[in-house]
Amino acid sequence: MQVRVLFFGMLKDVVGRVEEEARMGEGADLAAVFAAYAARYPALAALRGRIAMARNQEFAEPSTRLEEGDEVAFLPPVSGGSGEGGVESGEIREEGVYCAIVRHAIDVKRLADSLLNGGEGAVVTFEGTVRNHTQGRSTRCLDYEGYPALALKTMAAIGRELAARHAIGRVAMVHRLGRILIGETSVAVIVTAPHRKPAFEAALEGIDRLKKRVPIWKKEHFADGEVWVEGEWDGDVPVVE
Repeated sequence: MQVRVLFFGMLKDVVGRVEEEARMGEGADLAAVFAAYAARYPALAALRGRIAMARNQEFAEPSTRLEEGDEVAFLPPVSGGSGEGGVESGEIREEGVYCAIVRHAIDVKRLADSLLNGGEGAVVTFEGTVRNHTQGRSTRCLDYEGYPALALKTMAAIGRELAARHAIGRVAMVHRLGRILIGETSVAVIVTAPHRKPAFEAALEGIDRLKKRVPIWKKEHFADGEVWVEGEWDGDVPVVE
């Protein structure tokens, strides 16, 4: 059985490639794929318990069985948070929810205006921007990369859950990929609501959940080097034990 295996973030550096075709025995599961690569790359084995995996662009348990032609992704802990263009891999528009992955500057004002329908008494906007330092080191820029198809699905699920949990009108979540300079916006979460309290609460929950569930990673470039920023998965994301 042949499957396509993808590597993201710091894992690309560990295995030295972005993707490859792998042959697995009939009946193999995701845990078997991890075990095969962990045997080849001790640094990958050392990350056991922190790596999530996906099958065909969906988070999956390690016990998930594979089929011929499946796409398997190794996903390090998220920290999201490499050209000009529009939407990276489409966008999701649903009733009250808009999500997008882009490679251009995020026009937050235009995005907020697109959500308005006259029934809102509050519009709360969160923008994540690139700062010029981290722990005393001078930052030059950030590179963001992601798994766009899964990222969009995950963002949309978060948006739907926010709408169900809070008395809000509409929610938009947009994340930018590629190189982002100091002061530029990497991510925006916008919530409209009849009243300010649920709008603030939903926006805060939205960005907090995005940071721990959406498969986006960032590499920070300093004056004296560069490093993948290591984050963590939300507790309900299955990881390889």
